[in-house]
Amino acid sequence: MALETSPTAPAPVRQIALAISQWVGRLGAVWVEGQMTQISRRPGVGTVFMTMRDSAADISVPVTCARTLFDSLNPPLVEGASVVIHAKPDYYANRGSMSLVAREITMVGLGELLARLERRRQLLAAEGLFDPALKKPLPFLPGRVGLVTAPGSAAERDVVESSRRRWPGVTFATAYAAMQGTRAATEVIDALARLDRDPSVEVIVVARGGGSVEDLLPFSDEALIRAVAGTRTPVVSAIGHEPDTPLLDLVADVRASTPTDAAKHLVPDVTEEAKGVAWARDRVRTLVRQLVARESQALAELRARPALADPRSLLDAREGEVTDLRDRSRRVLDHRLARALDDVVHQRARARALSPLETLRRGYAVVQRADGAVLASVAAAGAGDDLTIRLADGRVLATTTAVEPDPALTQEDLHG
Repeated sequence: MALETSPTAPAPVRQIALAISQWVGRLGAVWVEGQMTQISRRPGVGTVFMTMRDSAADISVPVTCARTLFDSLNPPLVEGASVVIHAKPDYYANRGSMSLVAREITMVGLGELLARLERRRQLLAAEGLFDPALKKPLPFLPGRVGLVTAPGSAAERDVVESSRRRWPGVTFATAYAAMQGTRAATEVIDALARLDRDPSVEVIVVARGGGSVEDLLPFSDEALIRAVAGTRTPVVSAIGHEPDTPLLDLVADVRASTPTDAAKHLVPDVTEEAKGVAWARDRVRTLVRQLVARESQALAELRARPALADPRSLLDAREGEVTDLRDRSRRVLDHRLARALDDVVHQRARARALSPLETLRRGYAVVQRADGAVLASVAAAGAGDDLTIRLADGRVLATTTAVEPDPALTQEDLHG
């Protein structure tokens, strides 16, 4: 029923909001088709918030669904997917906003296609085909580049001309294949295999221009993805434009945003390389000059030292030192020899003083019997004994005629 209001009897906001909520509630559940543009999954919240846009008009409406419903979708719902939802309109009087509470979500058309591609991406990623550790490095300057593209295509022209502008000496081995349609994946796989068998090809580029998601489907073909993963030659993917992301971009060793961008990955810029070489040459020349100048300065400083400027000055000083040391050693040696000579003279004098021969020189003699025994007493000799008398300068042989003891000496005097 319509509300009865007038300027003198207006309805409060709460009444209007409540009436709108009742009118929307009478609409019941409806089937709605559109495209999901925003998906927000907040941690710890059991509701997923989305935005559904009309594909033909600039109209959008908020959509909510239970988290369990959203997580049960297989393949997962992604932004940009076209869907049909069974939802009940709901008006939130407190905020004055309306949303659709989804009870069922079904992907259709392009949304279903994107969902299948997402599911395939997850399966291949789980096998490790997209692992960064498997990526092969590109050669710095390939002598020959393999190119898989459509004959006479703009992609071929962009790759070849851009590469030759950067490095005029680069050569290409082109293997043509369909870049669209049902035969595209098979022909690209065959072309890729031919180039991979060619030992002169150091890197392979798969290139085509932009297109719709349907046009780029061959480059998400599972057989093609596995063929690229099994090549021994590095592969560069140059499919479509920057927003396009076929699965070939994930398995390729390098992804180029456009065919022109692929040339930047294939060969270096000859102008930039020449500048780099010139800079390196100048830098090396400067360093060598600095090194030579530094070593020349060090050599000049060495030559300026007295030892090298006049080597004889050090020899003269050392010669004086040697002369002084020699004279000093001579003096010390003479002094020590003189002291040693004095010691020898003194020792000799002492030895002579203690020698029996010296006693004999003073007039004493040693008397021995014929058997060599020294006579210490007259009692040991008798008349007629042959005696030898030892003097300082020789011996006297004598025979005793008589023995006369000294009566003045007692036995105590004789024996001390």
